[in-house]
Amino acid sequence: MSEQIETLARGIGRRKEAIAQVQLLPGTGLFFINGVPAITYFQQNPRSIFAINAPIKLYKEKQASLLLEEKTSTSTEEKSLEKSEGFDTIVTVRGGGLVGQADAIQLGVARALCQVTENSRKSFKKLGYLTQDSRVKERRKYGLKKARKASQYHKR
Repeated sequence: MSEQIETLARGIGRRKEAIAQVQLLPGTGLFFINGVPAITYFQQNPRSIFAINAPIKLYKEKQASLLLEEKTSTSTEEKSLEKSEGFDTIVTVRGGGLVGQADAIQLGVARALCQVTENSRKSFKKLGYLTQDSRVKERRKYGLKKARKASQYHKR
């Protein structure tokens, strides 16, 4: 018999040509992208690593502040917080470059974390983690050399 691992949440993020599918599983905090650790996948690029870890860091800070504020909570709330405290992030990403993939993963992780707890949505939205960047490369038009570059105009 094969054991099925319970998925806490799923999220999809898109940026340019990159599409990231994010799964949050109960675990110890591991972060894998296409079966490879995140630091190795992004070649230790600090901008990309910070981008994918930012929503998780904000989520953990929010959970810590909630635990400090509410010392007397019901047992069901405590169980749900303990369950969501430690999780592994498994990402499948396709298309685009490393920067576009990092932004797609950031959006997917933020969307998945919003499914875990509803109260974190407001803080994610405020910091812009739930806003999809819809800018894409402009297509090349016929009669032009690039998207907007034309040959030099001669009046005579």
